[in-house]
Amino acid sequence: MKLISFAAYALLISTVLLFTACNEDDDVPPEENPEEQITRVILTFTPDGGGDTVTATWEDPDGEGSEDPVKTDIALAASTTYTLRIELFDALDPDDIENKTEEIENEDDEHMFFFGWDDEVFTDPEGDGNIDARADLVNYEDQDGGGLPLGLETRWTTGDATNGMFTVVLKHQPPLDDGTPIKTATSTATDGTSDIEIDWNIAVQ
Repeated sequence: MKLISFAAYALLISTVLLFTACNEDDDVPPEENPEEQITRVILTFTPDGGGDTVTATWEDPDGEGSEDPVKTDIALAASTTYTLRIELFDALDPDDIENKTEEIENEDDEHMFFFGWDDEVFTDPEGDGNIDARADLVNYEDQDGGGLPLGLETRWTTGDATNGMFTVVLKHQPPLDDGTPIKTATSTATDGTSDIEIDWNIAVQ
C-alpha cells in the first residue's frame, strides 16, 4: 500500500480547510439595513407671521435600557398655523451626539414620517392622520428625490381649545434584497420598521 507523504497530507488538509472557510463565508447572510438608533427627538412648532415657537421633546437617555423615556407636552395656540420641524439625535454618548436628522435627509428615499392625532385638534389637515390610512391628508412640506413625502417639515392649523394626543411615527423603508422599493405612493405605516413611534399629549389653548 502506498503511503501519503507528509507534504501531500499537509496540502490536502490545507485545501479542505480553505474550502470549508470559503463555504462558511458564503453562508454568512448579508448585513441588514439596521434601524436608526434615536434617543432624542425635538419638535419645533413655528407660528406663521411671527410669535413664540413651541418646543416639545422626547428623550430616552439609556437607549434600550430600563429607564423610561422622558417627554414634554405640546401646547399650541388656538386658530394658529404652524410649521413643524422635527430633529432627531443619537445622544446615548453625551460626548459624541450624532445628528440623525441629516442621515434621514440623506436617506430620504428610505424614510417617511406618519402622523396621527385626536380629531378636532387641527382644522387643517382635517381628520385624524395617516397612520391608520395612508390616503388621509397630512400637509408635508418636504419630499424625497422621487417626489414622495418625507415629513421632517409639515404644516398644521389648530382649531378651538381642546386636549388630545399627537403621534409621530418614523418608518424605515429600505428596498428589498431584489431592489423592489418599500417606500411608494401607497406604502403605509405598517410597511418597513419603526425608527420611532411616540405619543405626545397636546393642548390647544
